[in-house]
Amino acid sequence: MSASAGEPGLGRRLSVVADASRMPPDTHLPSLSVVLPCHDEEQNVAEAIRQAAAAAAAAADRFEVLVVDDGSADATRAIAATASSRDARVRVLAHDTNRGYGAALRTGIAAARCDWILLTDADLQFDLSELDRFVGPARTHDVVVGYRLVRMDPLLRRVNAYAWNRLVGRVFDLDVRDVDCAFKLIRTDLAQRLRLTADGAMISTELMARARLAGASVVELGVRHRARVAGEQSGADPAVVLGAFRELHRIRAELDARPGRAPSPTEPPHPAAA
Repeated sequence: MSASAGEPGLGRRLSVVADASRMPPDTHLPSLSVVLPCHDEEQNVAEAIRQAAAAAAAAADRFEVLVVDDGSADATRAIAATASSRDARVRVLAHDTNRGYGAALRTGIAAARCDWILLTDADLQFDLSELDRFVGPARTHDVVVGYRLVRMDPLLRRVNAYAWNRLVGRVFDLDVRDVDCAFKLIRTDLAQRLRLTADGAMISTELMARARLAGASVVELGVRHRARVAGEQSGADPAVVLGAFRELHRIRAELDARPGRAPSPTEPPHPAAA
């Protein structure tokens, strides 16, 4: 994908700032914001905050945990608020209504105050202690993307995920093994300059597509995945799936319409107008 009108400047800036801001050869990030989007996760959120804080403390000199409650109808927000009252490093950001996974991530990204952001989930399906393995690659890359070594989801969900990953890879010319894996470490200055617009499940694809357009360097690392033991998954909800396809079409059309955009090497040229 060629760069769009608004992103070449960011790409040039990254090429300069990336080298200047590389971390010293130690085992810690200078600072880290962990973004935890939540919707009806009352059974998981307290432990998710605890695990996020422990992993961040081990991987960064300074950290914050941003719990984004996306209009939960249960006690998620109250439990997160209790954790925040006990630890000032935990902040709760709330949507009054359920706006979607992408909207929750965008709220967390915009509010981040640290040098790096870890985008993950509050469903306890990842071992966040693996974050320490991401610190080394972060010294030389702008984005460190996890991929699930063995996906611990029902068969139908795994099949759907495989098909979706192949589809968005082709549509957006992305070479990412597991685009929706909720274990992504990204530089905050990069994340906050990407013009992310997706409210739903397309947010992960949009993040990677726009980061690539901005010239960001990306590396992938395998991570362990756990089965969900509490709460409910919403990724297979027909409304969520339909919304993802609508956003896919919209974002692809938006990128195609950018001034100066040229067809990708895998894309046939558009026919001339009659």
